[in-house]
Amino acid sequence: MFFGQPAPVHADPSIANDARLAGDRKRTRFIADLSSKVGINVFSLDDPYRVIIDLADVRFQLPTGIGKETKGLVRGYRYGLFAPGKSRIVLDVDGPVLVDKSFVLDANNGQPARLVVDLVPTDRKTFLEHAEDAGTQIAVAPKPLPPTADRPANAKPIVVLDPGHGGIDSGAVSPKGTQEKDVVLAFTELLSKKLKATDKFEVVLTRDDDTFLTLRDRVAFAHKKGASLFLSIHADYYPKKAEAARGATVFTLSEKASDEEARALAANENLADAMAGVTLPEEPDAVVTDILIDLAQRETQNRSVVFAGSIMSNFEGQVHLHSRKPKSAGFLVLKSPDVPSVLLELGYLSNPEDEKLLLSDKWRENTADAVTQAVEGYFEQRIARMPF
Repeated sequence: MFFGQPAPVHADPSIANDARLAGDRKRTRFIADLSSKVGINVFSLDDPYRVIIDLADVRFQLPTGIGKETKGLVRGYRYGLFAPGKSRIVLDVDGPVLVDKSFVLDANNGQPARLVVDLVPTDRKTFLEHAEDAGTQIAVAPKPLPPTADRPANAKPIVVLDPGHGGIDSGAVSPKGTQEKDVVLAFTELLSKKLKATDKFEVVLTRDDDTFLTLRDRVAFAHKKGASLFLSIHADYYPKKAEAARGATVFTLSEKASDEEARALAANENLADAMAGVTLPEEPDAVVTDILIDLAQRETQNRSVVFAGSIMSNFEGQVHLHSRKPKSAGFLVLKSPDVPSVLLELGYLSNPEDEKLLLSDKWRENTADAVTQAVEGYFEQRIARMPF
């Protein structure tokens, strides 16, 4: 069930400058202060339980670290740009809830406009009855891959760089507040410049700002561009072994994970869409169906392994490694049937030493140089064997 208010017309986007939780487990209220009234849609999703608040264009200027508070039924909340002209707040709740009230008050008597959402506890059966209509309306139907653009035979190889997360999805967040989405975007922009400077490749980014993209959109983007190579860039978080877990790791796609750590990481990364409030229908995915069986996909997998090996070779002695050989797991973002794809975890935001490196200009320069050499080395091997 949707709860909403129509959007008033404003020349400028509304600014959210504060938010808070109030109440207890019998009734929990979320409040956000806005510079002007906006239209909203509020609905709930399960697995995991969360309440989604969609707003017209809102710019978030909230205090650093806000959203980690636990109160009543809410375990915390996230916010950010979800799509052009559309912002989103996700309330993580600890069980099935109902949206009892949701409204936006006009600014009045020196007080800001206020977004208010009231939650009350319920049982799973009642939750699903109320959420069914919303789930049907917001489900993202699987789409066939878009056609690949025609390109001349002598065109430069296209390298698609994919900075993970973005917008509403911050990814991992360090104890000091460093966000994965920001770290990986800064690194990817530097890497893009270095690859373009070689004049050997056409380089395209899946995102070049703080924008949310679904995992399937990233795969489709690479396919539509006619990518010769796809590199998804992330930074991990592993608080259980904060001191021991550090360094870069390279991952390829496999049906069976290489180890438990790889399996857990893939499961966490694959939840990115769900955590941002995107629900997917229980249908075979047109992008990934039978890709591990298809012969073309097997060749793509072989090339992915070669590229992963090229990264590892160039990192040796230059970049601290968490694992000295590539790992593998079922990462959705790597499931392109015809584009060699690798996921690079630059380091662990849960480790203080890694966090320092991830924010260091010198480390970024050295690591971007090593990845650039890895890309060059991969394509030199390809050219030696066959034309593109």
